[in-house]
Amino acid sequence: MRRPILAANWKMNKSAGEAQAFAEKLLPAIADASSLDVVIAPPFTALDRLGRALGGSAVELAAQNVNAEPAGAHTGEISVSMLLEFGCRYGIVGHSERRAIYGETNGQVAAKAKALQAAGIRPIVCVGETLEERDGAETLSVVGRQLDESLVGVAGKELVIAYEPVWAIGTGRVATPDIAQQVHAFVRERLGTLYGEVADSIRIQYGGSVKPDNAAELMAQSDIDGALVGGASLESDSFAQLVSIVARAVQA
Repeated sequence: MRRPILAANWKMNKSAGEAQAFAEKLLPAIADASSLDVVIAPPFTALDRLGRALGGSAVELAAQNVNAEPAGAHTGEISVSMLLEFGCRYGIVGHSERRAIYGETNGQVAAKAKALQAAGIRPIVCVGETLEERDGAETLSVVGRQLDESLVGVAGKELVIAYEPVWAIGTGRVATPDIAQQVHAFVRERLGTLYGEVADSIRIQYGGSVKPDNAAELMAQSDIDGALVGGASLESDSFAQLVSIVARAVQA
């Protein structure tokens, strides 16, 4: 059985002080959540403070992005070695906002994922279609191409995939559990083509307006192994509730 993974993506929210306060409130509330991996990706400015606040707990630190180059003239960027210094164990790459707003390509996503893996940091590789692509019946072709091109040279071991339908991110809309499962099953099938039997152990998260009121149904699907959470991860109470829901789903 794949171990579920619940990851918080705070995006451009929370100061270092707010991140510390969040951790101090969250950790006692999820002390018994040993059946899943819990990950938090704060802004770069909060990595140090949050990492210290999480020290000694089972909650892992993640980065929201990384540059594939080891160092050099890359103003405003952050390297893998810098993330290691902060204690990051995961790194999100290929998020739809990075792809759409900053023009990141599948090739760049693959380079970032490889750089993370080379340093022992697990990449969370995001894929997903826009509303126009979904309405045009292009979901599987788009997601398949993103997987094929974003995983070139990336090992299947210690890899996490996040399926995030762009039309359901921050909109309040969510793919029904059946829709999400259909795409997750396709993703696992495609991973099987790329990695063989290893695909059965690769965790696939759902990301797209995940909240306490829909998490249980999503987690009940056979190929959904957790969630990449945005808005609902910004409040410690709602995120703790999500941790509890996922933990109960494992025990069911």
